[in-house]
Amino acid sequence: MIEAAARMALAAERELEALVAVSSPSGDLEGAEECVALATAFLPTEAEVERVECSTPRHARDLIGRLRGTGSKRVVLLGHLDTVVPHDGHRPLARDGDRLTGSGAVDMKGGVALALALMRELADRPELYAEAAVLLVNDEEWRTSGFAHAPRFADFDACLCFEAGERTATGDEAVIVKRKAAATLRVHAHGRSAHSGSAPHKGRSALLALAAAAQIVASRHDPDGPDRLTAVPTILNSGDAFNVVPAQGELLCDLRADRIEAFEPVLAAVPDEHDDVRLETTMVRAWPGMDSRDATREVIAAASEVLGRPIAASERGGASDASHIAAGGIACTIDGLGPRGGGAHAPHEWVSAESIRTRAEVALAVASALLAR
Repeated sequence: MIEAAARMALAAERELEALVAVSSPSGDLEGAEECVALATAFLPTEAEVERVECSTPRHARDLIGRLRGTGSKRVVLLGHLDTVVPHDGHRPLARDGDRLTGSGAVDMKGGVALALALMRELADRPELYAEAAVLLVNDEEWRTSGFAHAPRFADFDACLCFEAGERTATGDEAVIVKRKAAATLRVHAHGRSAHSGSAPHKGRSALLALAAAAQIVASRHDPDGPDRLTAVPTILNSGDAFNVVPAQGELLCDLRADRIEAFEPVLAAVPDEHDDVRLETTMVRAWPGMDSRDATREVIAAASEVLGRPIAASERGGASDASHIAAGGIACTIDGLGPRGGGAHAPHEWVSAESIRTRAEVALAVASALLAR
């Protein structure tokens, strides 16, 4: 199958341009529907197409494409179509040498393009699988509810997720088999307003209480500890006027750790009250970690032989829907199969054009090794 990489890369680059041309921030119905229409058109004609309810209410329905084969294995390819980039910051794809720069290029429309290209290759080889499916969701970038689709694919043999790829320090191609758990901690503060000039003593500052809460969360930061916990305050909003003691406010903190259980002590450390300001602390998002090293070791070794060069099993701190799929029952979950790039969530987000071909080779090698087992 490796010889198909050049054909896959040529089509994937063109389809990446079409996908990136659509601004699709998470929650935007029109952008999501346009991306789903493009992805549906890029699926092989043999695929059965189904629209299923998104995990997040009031989002566009997600897309599933299915191929039926005569083999024995069942594999799902996974990706997302939404981005974090608002409409006024959207950039269509532009080439500068090897760099293809555009909103959502690396996270993760480049990976979506490769997954769809792989589906077309699989359509020509139905003897390799009993079922090959692709699941493209519209809410990965800001989902606070549970992931609805894990039960749907729990009895599949493997999941291949096409988040951005990477190389090791020595230049070997790498895939992701371990991810940290991730959570968003939110603190609401309820104080009392007062004139900040004539009667500041009558107020109770939500801002100062949240600043204290932020310090408490940050004090739990322990990246070298047993759970490799990172606890980082990221957003603080409080106050409506320059001359009023702020009565309300909100703090958001990003938490990452090897175990999802490591987040509970951070939540418990924030008090219910600070200086007569009531604090309400909740975990608005908690994603499981992923550790598929044991379940994927043989597949990755076999894929390296198919590819003719090493594929490294790596880990990453960022969250991914692959973690939900792995936690839902698919032990053999391999992530990071998308093209390499950088600048995710930033205006300069890009993918390497050269890596579209090399990562297509990796995806083909992994799929070949997996389906040959």
